[in-house]
Amino acid sequence: MSDRLPHEKGFHVSWDQIHRDSRALAWRLDGKGPDNGAWKAVVAITRGGMAPAMIVARELDIRTVDTISVKSYQSGGGKQDQQSEAKVLKSPDAEMIGDGTGILVVDDLVDSGKTLELVRKLYPKAHFATVYAKPQGEPQVDDFITGVSQDTWIFFPWDMALQYVEPYRGKD
Repeated sequence: MSDRLPHEKGFHVSWDQIHRDSRALAWRLDGKGPDNGAWKAVVAITRGGMAPAMIVARELDIRTVDTISVKSYQSGGGKQDQQSEAKVLKSPDAEMIGDGTGILVVDDLVDSGKTLELVRKLYPKAHFATVYAKPQGEPQVDDFITGVSQDTWIFFPWDMALQYVEPYRGKD
């Protein structure tokens, strides 16, 4: 069992599941904003945070949505994916976001926490929410829906195509 690659302990998330979990996140955030419970805007961390942020914004009737683009992985696919130092590629509107007061920052997952740590330094008063959280990154997030183990690889629907998968243990 220890000869499996880290990403082979997979948690596959369907479009339906990400939608349900993102709605649950919205419900958890409802009324938590500083303006009589309302949020000023949603900022999605691209790319993974875009779908959950859209759903959260719709559920909470937040019309102002922006993005921050942070790159923290060098992709080679599979076990070649490696985390590097996080850097901002695109920032949200500075006048709108300010120090983060009233801003809801949404991402799909907090893994190591490096991305959220960087964004939190930029916008210390923002509220950080993710759909999924791994233990190492949990201290960087204010709200999340589902915790997964650090060694679990999450397969999001925007990264997947339908194909046969061998059973977790053994062969058919």
